[in-house]
Amino acid sequence: MKVFTVVGARPQFIKASVLSRAFLSSNIEEVLVHTGQHYDKDMSDVFFSELSIPSPSYNLAVGGGTHAQNTGRMLEKLEELMVAEKPDCVLVYGDTDSTLAGALAAAKLHIPIAHIEAGLRSFNRRMPEEINRVLTDHMSSLLFSPTEDAKRNLLAEGVSSEKIFVVGDVMYDATVFYSNRATKPSWVDQAGLEIDNFVLCTIHRAENTDSEDRMKNIFSGLADSCIPVILPMHPRTRKKLDSLSMLLPDIVRIVNPVSYLEMNWLEANCKLIATDSGGVQKEAYFHKKFCITMREETEWVELVDKGVNCLVGDSSDLIRSAINSSGFYDFSEFFYGRGDAGIKIVDVLKAYI
Repeated sequence: MKVFTVVGARPQFIKASVLSRAFLSSNIEEVLVHTGQHYDKDMSDVFFSELSIPSPSYNLAVGGGTHAQNTGRMLEKLEELMVAEKPDCVLVYGDTDSTLAGALAAAKLHIPIAHIEAGLRSFNRRMPEEINRVLTDHMSSLLFSPTEDAKRNLLAEGVSSEKIFVVGDVMYDATVFYSNRATKPSWVDQAGLEIDNFVLCTIHRAENTDSEDRMKNIFSGLADSCIPVILPMHPRTRKKLDSLSMLLPDIVRIVNPVSYLEMNWLEANCKLIATDSGGVQKEAYFHKKFCITMREETEWVELVDKGVNCLVGDSSDLIRSAINSSGFYDFSEFFYGRGDAGIKIVDVLKAYI
C-alpha cells in the first residue's frame, strides 16, 4: 500500500512523526509531501531534523500568499504529484490550507482520503480553519476522530458512522514518545526562570495578530502577571508587533521560536499556559497545566467543560484574573486515548484501503 501524506505546518510535522513510524513498522510505503506553508526555517526544517521524520519526498515551496493563493498553488502541484505517484490513499491532518488542498486534489482524482483529527468544530465559520476542517471531513473516505465529541459532530452533520473511527489523539502519541527527550532551551538559565513559576505564552492566530485593539488588550492583561511571561515569537506575530510599534510590558520576555522538544520542556516546567493555538491547548492538558485560551471559542470543548481551559477572548481583565488565580484543576479524567492512535489508524487503513 502506498500512502500520500500532505503536511505544511508545525503541528502537522509532529503528527506525521507518529504515523511515519507506524508506517515503517508496517511496511507501508509513504510519500511525504511538504507544501511549504510554513516556510520559515525555525518553523519547519528544525522539526523534521529533531523529530527524525524522513525528509519529504517533495517540497512544493508554496507559502507566504493569501489563503486563496496558497490553496490554489498547492492544489495544482499536488494534483500533478498524485497523478504521477498513484497512491492508494491520501492522508491529511488537521485544518490548514495544506489540508484542504490535499483533500481537494485527491477528491477530484477519486483517491480515498483519510483525515486525521476529523470532527473538530469551533462553530465559528469566520475562522479559515473551520472552513478547511468541515470541507475536508465531507470529502473524506475515512475519518479518524480524537474524541467521542468529535464523532458526535460528524454524525450531526449527516456523516455515515461507517466512515468514523474514534482512535484517540496522535498529538498525545507524540507527547508520550518524545517526553523523555524534551530539551531545556539554552537561554532558560540565563533568563533566571524558576521551574513552575512562569507563564508560557503563544500568539499567532490572525484574529488576534491582525487586530491592533486585540493585541493591545492581550498584552495589557499579560502585563499584570505576577510571574514572568515567556513568549516564543511566531514570525507573524513579530511582523505585526513591528508594524504596530507596540511597547511590550517588562514582564513579557520575547524569545525566538522554539523547537518541538524545547516546547515540550517549557510546557512541562511552566506554571500555566496562555495561548490562541489549538494544539497547545491539548499539550497543556497532556502536561497537566491550566490553559488560558485567548479566543472566543475552541474546538476542544471538553477541556473547557472540565474546567482546565478558560476562554478569555481578548479581555485584559479576564486574562489578568486567570493568570493570577490559584484554583485547583482536576486532570484525572483523560479524553485523548492511550498513546496508540497511530497504531489504530494504520490497522484501519490496512483493513479498508
